Parts: sequence; C-alpha cells; structure tokens
Amino acid sequence: MIGKKTLRGAPLLKNLQMDNNEITCVDDISIRMLKDMEILTLNKNNITTLGKDLFEGMKKLRVLRISDNPFTCDCHLSWLAGWLRRNPRLGLFSKCNIPLYLKNKAIAELHDFDFRCTGAEEEPPAGCSREPMCPHPCSCYDGVVDCRDKGLSRIPDHIPDTATELRLEQNQIREIPSKAFASFKRLKRIDLSNNEISKIAGDAFSGLKTLTSLVLYGNKITDLTSGIFKGLSSLQLLLLNANKISCLRKDTFSDLQNLNLLSLYDNNIQSLANGTFNSLHNIQTLHLARNPFICDCNLRWLAEYLHANPIETSGARCETPRRMHRRRISQMRETKYKCKGTEAYRTRGAGECSAIHDCPDPCVCEGTVVDCSGKRLRDIPDNIPAYTTELRLNNNVIPKIKSNGFFKKLQHLTKIDLSNNEISEIEDGAFQGANQLADLLLTENKLKDVTSKMFSGIPSLKTLMLRTNLLTCISNDTFSGLESLQLLSLYDNRITHIMPGSFDKMPTLTTLNLLANPLKCSCRLRWLSEWLKKSNAVTGNPRCQAPMSLKDIPIQDVDKKD
Repeated sequence: MIGKKTLRGAPLLKNLQMDNNEITCVDDISIRMLKDMEILTLNKNNITTLGKDLFEGMKKLRVLRISDNPFTCDCHLSWLAGWLRRNPRLGLFSKCNIPLYLKNKAIAELHDFDFRCTGAEEEPPAGCSREPMCPHPCSCYDGVVDCRDKGLSRIPDHIPDTATELRLEQNQIREIPSKAFASFKRLKRIDLSNNEISKIAGDAFSGLKTLTSLVLYGNKITDLTSGIFKGLSSLQLLLLNANKISCLRKDTFSDLQNLNLLSLYDNNIQSLANGTFNSLHNIQTLHLARNPFICDCNLRWLAEYLHANPIETSGARCETPRRMHRRRISQMRETKYKCKGTEAYRTRGAGECSAIHDCPDPCVCEGTVVDCSGKRLRDIPDNIPAYTTELRLNNNVIPKIKSNGFFKKLQHLTKIDLSNNEISEIEDGAFQGANQLADLLLTENKLKDVTSKMFSGIPSLKTLMLRTNLLTCISNDTFSGLESLQLLSLYDNRITHIMPGSFDKMPTLTTLNLLANPLKCSCRLRWLSEWLKKSNAVTGNPRCQAPMSLKDIPIQDVDKKD
C-alpha cells in the first residue's frame, strides 16, 4: 500500500519505481503532491483502481508503467481511458481484469459507456484508509486470522483490527519486533508455537490488555527480557515449554495475577529466585519438568512453595548435586536443600540472570569448577560463568594473558591453573579484579620476566607457582604487593641473580622454592645467604651453581669471604 504518509517529506521526488511488489492501493493524496514526477512505474502489483485524475498534476511525467495489475474497470476508472488516449506514450499495455466481459481489454481503447457501476459500486473507493480484510496468504473467519504453516518468516502485515485470535504456528518466524500487536485491541489468543523465534523485543506484547492465551512453545528463546509480559493482566495461559530458556528474572511474571497455567517444561533453567511465582495469585497448574535444576540452598524456597501449593504436575526433578540427582523437587524435605562450600555462589544471582550461564564450549563444569584443560585453547573463553571458583586452563596453548578486565566479573574465583601453556607475556594488571584469588599456577610456561604490575589487584593471593619457566633474574620489586603470599615456587628456571630485598615484601611467606636454578654465588648474592639463615620459610636449601669452587654448596653455608 502507498498510503497518505508513505511519501511524506519527498515532494520533489522525480523517479519512483515500485514494480514487482504487492501494492494493492495507491492513496490519491500521496501521489497528487508529486508535481515534479518524471518516472513512475507500478508494473506487476495488485492495484485494482486509481483515484480520478490521479496523474493530471504531473506535467513532467515522461514514463508511466502500470501494466500487469488486476484493474477493476468500473465507473470509477473511466477517467483513465481518456487520460491514456491523451497521453498515448504513457501507461502502455494497461488492461482490465474484471468485469469478465472486459477482461484483457486495453483500457485506452474503451469508452465511458464501457465502464459501469451497479449498486454498492456507486460510491468511490475510500482511498487507502482501510487495509485489506485478511493478510496474504492467511485465511480469516469469525475473528480468527489463520496463518498456520504458510512459510512466513515474519509477522504478516494487514492483520485486521478486529482480530481476536492470531494463529501463526508452524512457520519460520525468527523475531517478534517492538509493539508487534499493539494495534489489535481485541486479541485474546496468540499462537506462535513451533517457529524459530530467538529474539523478542521487550515491548513486543505491549497493549494486549485483553489477551488471555499466549503460546510460545517449540521455539529457540533463550532469554525473556525484563518487563516482557508487562501489562498482560488478563493472561490466563502462558506456554513457554520446549525452548532454551536458561534464566528467569524475578519480576518476569509480576503482572500476571490471573494466570492459571504456566508451562516452563523442557528448558535449560537451573535455578529460580525466591519469589518468582509470588504474583501468580490464580495459578492452578505449573509445569517445570525437564529442566536441569540445581537443588541447593538457593532452591529450598521452591520445595517449600510446592509443598504449600501442590500445583506442579509434570514431575520436576533435581539434576545436581549428585546426592539429589533425579529426586522429585516437590517430594524432598526442605532440609535436604544445602550448599556446601562455595556451591551457593553458582545460583545466588538467579533472579538477575547474571550468575547462571551455560558451561562454555568446550569446557566441562562441575559445581563451581570450570575445567577447560587440554582443549588446545589459544584464548581464555569469554563466557566463563560468574559463579566460578576454580578455573582450569592447564595443558592448552595460550600465549598471552591480556589485561582486558576479564577477571573483574569473576568475583568468587579462588584458583586459576594456567600451567603447561605457551605463556610468554602477562600484561600489567591482567588479573585485576580477582579479589578472592588465592592460588595462581603458572608452571611450565615461557615467561622470561615477571614484574609486580603483572600481579597487581590480587591482594588475597597465597600461592604463586612459577616453576619451569625461563626466568633469569628477580628484582627487589618483582613480588611487591603480594603481602598475603605464603608459597612461592621459582623451581627450575634460569635464575642466576636475585636482587637484595626481593622477598622482604612478603611478610607471610612460609615456603620458597629456588631449587634447580643456576644461581651464581657472587658478592651480589651474599645477602641471600644471610636471609636464608634468618628466615623461617622452608626453602629446601638452594645451592650454588657457579663459580665452580662453590658448585652444589648450599647458599646459606657459603662463607661471607667466598
């Protein structure tokens, strides 16, 4: 349709080519204002009539093509025959479609008496103010717009305002745009099941105050945007089963006070925030089965809720932890829902959808441990879950640890294993934000140098493993800032020199391993002999490797004069 406002703002338009579309109506006002039009082509559309003297104001028009349209040659189109005869080079091959006795007749060859109107046809058409009665290729009856299995990739245009039921199931629709149904005030049921929907705008269902049924099962929905069901106060049935939803915000159903049936069956939901169903005052049936629920202390409320409201009829069961595997949620005592150690971190933020994420490919997740070891990774996966307490990245081929703020989101991380990689560089502040990090394993890499800035922002670090790297020298500020460090392993490097005071800024150090290094016992290392004698740290008695006269002698046993 070319409506009244379609070409608003383009009064100087000279060339408009809209062939091979599905235009059914051209509004008089939109075309009459185009006084400078030179080329207008509307071939191969679905236009049945044109407003009287539509082209009279286009004095510059030199190309007009309107053939291959199903023109209705009644009294309202008689003007076109005369106009075409006066402009013989324009509108060539324009023919009638109906009535039957004029079918395929050239309009320019007809006379006024050929164009007849009877009864209801006497009134001229009302421009394009009224949309088609039913969208193509759907069928419409008794308020039902039936577009089932029509191969649609989007919600069709020209849905009548009087529609009460919209059937769009079994198509290939991928997205529901903003305010997709806002103008259909009488809609009571929408069925979008068995499509390919993965994206729904936050206000897609706004304005549907009379909607009672919303069917969305069998799609690819992973997330429900905050406020997506806002204002659907009449909704009684909501089917979200057989999707890929992994998280529900606590306020997702806050406006659905009249909901009777809610199905979340067969999704990827691992936990639900306490109070998720509080606003469902009229809920009678709830389907939660075939979701991988983590039955820990944060899901205890759901067991209590289902004991008080026995409405879950699909047999929802626990997936993890192992001690709860396959147990019915509604039949377990509340005391069974426990959190051991750091388990609570994984599901604590369920209602904000900030904590729970699918395990990153190709890693394996068990509890709060994310194991990405031995996967030939060159980078740390971006989507490490926020609940992670231990991250295993050993036995990969990671060459560099970047300072990109990655660890700021891992507030519960206590251990990182990066051993046996290809790491030759750690950017300054790479671990910034991992405030709870206690153990950092960098064994068997290719580090030639370490600085204090590499380990800035990890004040809780207690264990630092740097064994089997390529370090040659330790300066007196290398480990500054690691005041909580208790174990430092520098075993099997290429260290020949250690600057005085290198270990003085680690007051809690209890274990220091310097073995298997080619330490050169010159006067510059005299301080270390004294430090080892006074220190309470377990050191394993590091030995000199040079000069030859002191080879294999424990450093703390070397006389000052030597």
